[in-house]
Amino acid sequence: MQWTLVIPLKPLSRAKSRLSDTAGDGVRPALALAFAQDTVAAALACPAVGDVAVVTNDALAGKELAALGARIVADEPRAGLNAALAHGAAHAGASRPESPVATLNADLPALRSVELARVLRAAAQFPRAFLADAAGTGTTLLAAAAGGELRPAFGRGSRARHRASGAVELRLAGVDSVRQDVDTGEDLRAALALGVGPRTAAAAARLLIPGQ
Repeated sequence: MQWTLVIPLKPLSRAKSRLSDTAGDGVRPALALAFAQDTVAAALACPAVGDVAVVTNDALAGKELAALGARIVADEPRAGLNAALAHGAAHAGASRPESPVATLNADLPALRSVELARVLRAAAQFPRAFLADAAGTGTTLLAAAAGGELRPAFGRGSRARHRASGAVELRLAGVDSVRQDVDTGEDLRAALALGVGPRTAAAAARLLIPGQ
């Protein structure tokens, strides 16, 4: 069984605003793109993944991620993250109806294919399942069985909302790279400690990060 992953990415000019303490306005778009590139590359290298659909209206990101092998889906709703995810999931279901679908954050620069495979294997046991982020309040992955409904409820506090919606929380050890999304400078330092992909490493090398 191979999964379809839906990865949302907002326009790079508006991405990662909470990294302002670490990366200036002129650097953040390139950093956000590097995060997405390393996330997509690791996802595509995972044997449990058959297709990666990136939902974005950013032309540069679309071009770069398509070059890695991702399928680009326009964010036609233009109504925020959850609407984009629902649109991407519907698109994925229409193109690969036999495949289970999972959403994955675009800011997982330390993502390891083997750890992602473990999470997806665990998620396959339930109609809907999710993985909490490293901070313990958000969500980095939400999965649904083939033909099922994702019902994404991302945003701050999404862990509680996904649990309340009936999705099973996956409590796995040893999958830190799938949990470690990057919103703040502290998150970036944690990802760097895990070991990020080559594009993020190159972008982060241009930053002065205390404690790196």
